Amino acid sequence: MPQDDIEIIGKNVKDMYGTFMGKVIGTMTDIDGTIQTVGVDCGSQGLQQIQYEQLVVQGDVVIFIPKWRLDSQRLIREKQLTLRRLKALIDIVSDNDDMKEDAEIIHEKYKSKLVSLEETEKQINEKLEERLAELNEQLKSAKMLIFDAKLQHKSDEISVATFETVKTCANELIEHITHETAEISNVQKRISDLNAEAVTASVPSQQDLQDSAVTYLDNPELTPNVQTRLPEAPINEPITSTFDQPSESEALPPVPEAPVQAEAATNFPEPPQQVTPETSKDTTDDNDWLARMEAQ
Repeated sequence: MPQDDIEIIGKNVKDMYGTFMGKVIGTMTDIDGTIQTVGVDCGSQGLQQIQYEQLVVQGDVVIFIPKWRLDSQRLIREKQLTLRRLKALIDIVSDNDDMKEDAEIIHEKYKSKLVSLEETEKQINEKLEERLAELNEQLKSAKMLIFDAKLQHKSDEISVATFETVKTCANELIEHITHETAEISNVQKRISDLNAEAVTASVPSQQDLQDSAVTYLDNPELTPNVQTRLPEAPINEPITSTFDQPSESEALPPVPEAPVQAEAATNFPEPPQQVTPETSKDTTDDNDWLARMEAQ
C-alpha cells in the first residue's frame, strides 16, 4: 500500500460543508494494491464503505464528495469536450471541402458518443432529483427542530442559551442544505445548456440552409432549365384541333368515280345466291345474266 494512502487511516471524515461524518478505520484494496473503498466508522450508522475516489485528503481531515457531484462533473466534462471537437470538425470542413468524406467518419463517431452520454445523463438526472427530495425532507426537519425548540423555550422547558444553540446548529444545517440545493440546480441547468448545444452541433442552422439555397440558385450549372415565361396564345387565328384536320401523310385519298355497271360486273362478279321461294324471280334474272356472260 502506498505511504500516501496509509496516511488517511485514523483521520476524521467531514462533508464539503464541514459536518463531521466519522473516522477512517481501514481500506479495501484490489489485487494490485490500489484502494477500492474506505471504511468509515459513522457511529450509530455503523461502518460505511465509501468509494476511494469520493475522498480528498486536506491536512488532518478527509473531505467526502457526494457521488452525484463526481458523476455530473464527469458527464459535463466529456460532453463539453465532445461538443468542442464537433465544432472544430465543422470548422475544418467549412475551410476545406475536400476533407468532407474523411470528416464524416469522425463526425459519426462523436455523434455516437453524444448518444451514449444521453443514457448516463438520464441516470444522473434521476439521482439529482432523488437528492433534491432528500434535501427537501431534511430542510423540513431542520425547521421543525427550530420551531420545537422555540416552543420548549416559551414553555420554560429549556433555557435561552440552549435554544440559541439549537437555532445556530439548525441554521448551519439549513445553510448547507440551501447551498447543496443551489449547486444541484446549477448542475441541472448546465446539463440542459449542453443539450441545447448538442442539438445545434448535430443539426445545421437555418442560416446555413438559406445560404445553401442561395448558392444553388445562383449557380447556372446546378439550376434546372425551367421555362419561366409562358408561351403567348395566338391572336386573331381560329383555334382548330389537330384531330379535325389530318396531316398530309394521313390525308384520305380522293374518292374515285363510280364505274359503269358492266365493268363493275366484270371485275367483281357477285356470288350466286341461294334460291328460295321468295327470291326465285331474282334468281332467274341472275341466271340469264350469267348465261350472257358465259356466251361472251
